[in-house]
Amino acid sequence: MNIMDARSRWSASQNVICFGPFRLSASARVLEKEGGPVQLGSRALDILIALVERPAEVVSKRELIARVWPDLVIDEGSLRFHILALRKALGQGRSSTRYVTNVSGRGYCFVAPISRVASSPALLSNSLAYSPVGLPPSPTRMVGRDETVQRISEELIARRFLTIVGPGGIGKTTVATAVSHSMLAAFDGAVHYVDFGPLGTPSLVPNMVASTVGLPGNFDDQLAALPAFLRDRRMLLVLDSCEHLIGTIAPLAERIFREAPEVHVLATSREPLQVEGEKVHRIQPLAVPPDDEPLTVARALTFPAVQLFVERAAADGTGFELNDADAPIVGRVCRKLDGIALALELAAGRVGAYGITGIASLLDGPCRLLWQGRRTASPRHQTLSAMLDSSYNLLPESERLIFRRLSVFVGAFSLEAAQFVAAGDILEREQIAEAIAGLVTKSLVAVETSHTGTLYRLLDTTRAYALAKTIDSGERNTIARRHAIYYREFLERIEITFLTCSKNDGAAERWRHVSNARAALEWSFSEQGDKELGTALAAASAPLFLELSL
Repeated sequence: MNIMDARSRWSASQNVICFGPFRLSASARVLEKEGGPVQLGSRALDILIALVERPAEVVSKRELIARVWPDLVIDEGSLRFHILALRKALGQGRSSTRYVTNVSGRGYCFVAPISRVASSPALLSNSLAYSPVGLPPSPTRMVGRDETVQRISEELIARRFLTIVGPGGIGKTTVATAVSHSMLAAFDGAVHYVDFGPLGTPSLVPNMVASTVGLPGNFDDQLAALPAFLRDRRMLLVLDSCEHLIGTIAPLAERIFREAPEVHVLATSREPLQVEGEKVHRIQPLAVPPDDEPLTVARALTFPAVQLFVERAAADGTGFELNDADAPIVGRVCRKLDGIALALELAAGRVGAYGITGIASLLDGPCRLLWQGRRTASPRHQTLSAMLDSSYNLLPESERLIFRRLSVFVGAFSLEAAQFVAAGDILEREQIAEAIAGLVTKSLVAVETSHTGTLYRLLDTTRAYALAKTIDSGERNTIARRHAIYYREFLERIEITFLTCSKNDGAAERWRHVSNARAALEWSFSEQGDKELGTALAAASAPLFLELSL
């Protein structure tokens, strides 16, 4: 019996197939688990039906492709993708039960025991059309993001297409998930969530979106078929973790926005999609305590970064409780980690091993990049190093080079300073400016604006990562020398300006140079440094330190 004959016999039957906790009706195209619908794309469902029609038999890959993609030329990568989606929906891998196995060189086999029962009216009447597909569970508790969720929800309704942008680990997915759950009622449950994080093949992007929204699998050009399929449907389509596939996702999202007027699109990415209709919402770090006021427990816990740190440290089972003595140290830790949620969670998870003081001291070294997080987190969110690797590896070589060289700056720096220090002997100033703009867009360089102009800064964890890359590249001393030369010349130049100003004019402006001057002096008088340059730098910086009572 061939697979098409089996399909005809199956369709004629009104029986429901049971296996494990699941019930499947092929005629109604509904899969349930313990009475509730299982969210499964149409192609993955077709594969499941084809396999359970012939339990314990090997169904060849060729037969499955002919069944699911009739009259189309499809590579085996598409089949593997939907087999993975099917296994995930069945929970295979999270328990010892196996349902679908791969028989090397032959095909796939459904190996779980099955039974047939009379069809259930309740099962046959269930519809998956308006149930959330692939939506992760609602966050059990978010810290400091309620207003953000509310604002994004309002913007999404008004603008239809919004991208949440920010550096890795800041909480984009958490916010997008919370927004999605908050909008279930507004879209009558029609919220469809696509997580691109595990996907590495750009050509499978249309397949993944089509599978999630329920597009039948018999279209030659899914990129063209998707907007037509969605044109008269009202839904929220969430596209999570777009940055590594942005070249493919961006035009698809734009086309859906333009041609399907009832579809609202919410994306998350480390950089904007930069397409028609997109509204960008840059998510900010969690608020941290300022460094210019005494900090008690009561005051510290008014800041979301401290709240998150304390909650995660207490959850580790070590009996941690914040006290007034440790509150200023925790405040410094949160500032050092720039209010980045993932960094705070990873540091809090080491409190039991190192204590609060130990955590604070270790933040000055590279070991924090390797602290492990939750086992169930995606691989790129299990350590800070893995998180930053995923961003660094996406950069073109020119931006990688500038990114590494910018690590020499401590705190804020100007475009002029970056152009002098990072240019070296082979790059033009215009190339530096363009690379910095690209790094800002990709959330690897932060922008600070004030009445004195625009400044740039690498977040502290990002700087530690880039500094390690600079050392590995062998450029550390060359760039440090250029950094010291720049600040020697700069401080000599601005001293003339300072002498013409009153003592109180521009104090904040002068303060921002202190960290870089100190770093340049430290390198100059190190074993690898240049003591002659250091002496000239010390003379140039002395008026600055004296004026600021340092």
